[in-house]
Amino acid sequence: MSEPISSLSYIGGKWIAGKGTPWVRTCPATGEIVWSGHAATPEQVTRAVQAARAAFPDWAARPQSEREAVLIRYAEQLRARRESLAIAISRDMGKLITESMSEADSMSAKIAVSIAAQAERAGEYSQATDFGRLELTHRPHGVMAVFGPFNFPGHLPNGHIVPALLAGNTCIFKPSELAPSVAPIMVDAFEAAGLPAGCLNLIQGGRETGAALLNSDINGLLFTGSEATGRYFHKHFAGRPEVILALELGGNNPLIIWEPADIETAAEIAIQSAYVTTGQRCSCARRIILPAGEFGNRVAALIAERVRHLAIGSWHQKDAFMGPLVSPDAAEKAVAFQARLVASGGGLIVPLQHADPHLGFVTAGLLEMPSVCAPDEECFAPLLQIYRASDLETAIDLGNATRFGLSASLVCEDIHIWEKVRLQLRAGILNLNRPTVGASSHLPFGGPGLSGNLRPGGYYAADYCAWPQASQISPVNIQVSASS
Repeated sequence: MSEPISSLSYIGGKWIAGKGTPWVRTCPATGEIVWSGHAATPEQVTRAVQAARAAFPDWAARPQSEREAVLIRYAEQLRARRESLAIAISRDMGKLITESMSEADSMSAKIAVSIAAQAERAGEYSQATDFGRLELTHRPHGVMAVFGPFNFPGHLPNGHIVPALLAGNTCIFKPSELAPSVAPIMVDAFEAAGLPAGCLNLIQGGRETGAALLNSDINGLLFTGSEATGRYFHKHFAGRPEVILALELGGNNPLIIWEPADIETAAEIAIQSAYVTTGQRCSCARRIILPAGEFGNRVAALIAERVRHLAIGSWHQKDAFMGPLVSPDAAEKAVAFQARLVASGGGLIVPLQHADPHLGFVTAGLLEMPSVCAPDEECFAPLLQIYRASDLETAIDLGNATRFGLSASLVCEDIHIWEKVRLQLRAGILNLNRPTVGASSHLPFGGPGLSGNLRPGGYYAADYCAWPQASQISPVNIQVSASS
């Protein structure tokens, strides 16, 4: 093979060079080239869909145990590639190596969880009746397109692909052009695990490649990413209910801290919520809501002090807390969003700054906001807004003052306050005395509003990967006459 696997697409069981637009990906932490190649052309995308379509009948007809066996071997192959996966993640998008190792571990752990979810939520059921029996089975949709994000370029698309394959679907995977190096390692692991050719196809590329996939003969689109892109996909498939859409689209997430005794821990929860992964998680807190008065002042001061001293470094520096944003362009957009907040009346406490125009490093930012007139958008960066509330009802109203509804958290010690917040706050993920970014693989992941189309991922991914087939069955006595 004349080209490294990382620069190729994978169609119908063969590695091929793209023939479309060339592009180069550089590491936002070091500026080094980590990927170079050509995008898949629309014609190559068509070939990938045709390969998936051809492979579907055999894969769907296989016993569930056979599909599970392939995925179990895939988990073993991922564990064998743990280090190479983590390095590819970090070099592509700048994530600290400790976090990338954790992401690689989540990828291999996903298989056992998905097998359990498949059996529980999309398995088989039978009940005897006076006429025979009732039966429930589940059937795969067909060919599923999976669009991967850059922030968890392994774990998040893996969370779509694994349950889709378990259910009997075949897939075409288009990773983000900002993180193209992880997907080939995943495909290589599937190939080593014995996944039949055509069941998973990889197409590398940007917008043109993605558009070709959207316009192809697919039965479903599984996407985790920005609200703007998700809404575009939703409009694209308007009037086509036969195409399943699973969209997880981020949030403008609130963290309410309501007079806990341990304000040091409360401040640490705020830091972990807002600044982990350099703010590049859809569940990161973007807004913190504090009681007006002295308590809120003390918590805000503690958070500000910690923000000023957060360690920033390249992906291989194990003592760093934050790496870079995914690109210099993302860093400039974060600075511009901060300027919009200031124009909306925000007061800078700790400014987010971008020093090197060639890299993605920014400092963590913190602002005090006077009201809810700020832009209701997700800024994918380490930038936290502080709001003050005169009472708990106002705090809940502030938390709900968003078109999104993905994640939220409450820090308090009063169980009655928790029950009230739990009843009234509109968030698919709602934690108590934990960061907003805490999500379990044994629970669904998603939320209402612009955070998605209410097809939660995580443990509930099995739901959108198969459709139920309900049957009433009565035995038939067939009389066979003797031939004359």
